[in-house]
Amino acid sequence: MTVDDTDIRAAALANYEGQRRAMVAGDADALGALLAGDFTLVHMTGYRQLRAEWLADVRSGAMTYHSMEDVDVSVDLSGDAPVVTARTRTVATIWGASGTWPLQLRISLAHEGTAWVAAETVASTWR
Repeated sequence: MTVDDTDIRAAALANYEGQRRAMVAGDADALGALLAGDFTLVHMTGYRQLRAEWLADVRSGAMTYHSMEDVDVSVDLSGDAPVVTARTRTVATIWGASGTWPLQLRISLAHEGTAWVAAETVASTWR
């Protein structure tokens, strides 16, 4: 069976959309199923957070994502693996700080088994 760019783009977008839903729902188990075992999240502060720590923070409510509105979402297929770039307006409470952030998530995916999972997300702000 041949997988074409349309299928890869759809799988990458489905992963991102699943992450967004799980983050807003506070569902660390669903979120974890979409992440590689060695996933890392680089926060806009530069802090590199390991998968287990991020999921624990989501589970405990230390990181609560109240809403995420997509402004622009694109998929780049020019490299070895897809990269989703999502510009959002994210309302969250992160380690006690609440606000609405123009958050850009650059999600690099990796193929694990039969699925595309997030290997790394780099968060920054955008204008």
